[in-house]
Amino acid sequence: MDMLLMLGLPIVVGVFIGVLSGLLGIGGGTIMVPVFRLAFGLSPLMSTATSLFTIIPTSISGAVSHLKGKTCVPVLGLAMGIGGALTSPVGVWLASLSPAWLVMLAAALIIGYSAVNMLLKALKTPAKGKGKPAAAADVATTASAESAATASGPASASDVPPAPKLSRKQLLIGIAIGLGAGLMSGYVGVGGGFIMVPLMLTLINIPMKLASGTSLIAILILAIPGTIENGIVGNIDYVTGLMVAVGSIPGAVLGARLVKKVPERTLRFIFGGFLIIAAIVLFLNEFGILG
Repeated sequence: MDMLLMLGLPIVVGVFIGVLSGLLGIGGGTIMVPVFRLAFGLSPLMSTATSLFTIIPTSISGAVSHLKGKTCVPVLGLAMGIGGALTSPVGVWLASLSPAWLVMLAAALIIGYSAVNMLLKALKTPAKGKGKPAAAADVATTASAESAATASGPASASDVPPAPKLSRKQLLIGIAIGLGAGLMSGYVGVGGGFIMVPLMLTLINIPMKLASGTSLIAILILAIPGTIENGIVGNIDYVTGLMVAVGSIPGAVLGARLVKKVPERTLRFIFGGFLIIAAIVLFLNEFGILG
């Protein structure tokens, strides 16, 4: 019975994570790190390492889907992924040298940043049937490719612009974006999509409908070296990570199907509030304020 509960609980949590991801187009490490730390009692390093590991299987189906649907820019995703792959092991190394509280503090700040962006987007999004649609720039600042691509898959072909031909300068910018995202990914166990998507839109002028899939390709690549390094030093809880991934994949599909039935604005308020609470609890827990 205890074994069944130990294996079943991560799957249920994974479904919850996947459903939220499918509904809101955001998730991944920003949810998994506090869940692994607070719900499963993993150490700070193990929480971030297991999150980074779980991102890989969760993102594979989304990357394949976007490649088939041509809703991404593969060469840019590869450039950012290579850049991130160079620095994600550095992030893991820095995390191993840092005090545990500093790693969790960084994670809490990133989660809080994502929450604030989500709430701002919710405030700018008019209630259903009222006002005009939010500007594309507002969407860009809060979009996260970590699970937007995994959960909802590509848009219909008729709505997707063709992939632009990129210059050498744009590809170099993509590598630079990946370098920063990879460092953060390795340090706190997040995919880095919430950084890459808005930077792609503002610095490289990639359309939003191509940015999520492109970022997902990069995340899949950049997470691998950091995960390998974490595995070598024994930071990953493979059983918990795989069980969460088993639940998050079908959960994401379910969440994507529910998108049309649940108002996006309401969901963003709820989930933004959830992330803020998670960030605060993570911070208080790490400093022993919760007991």
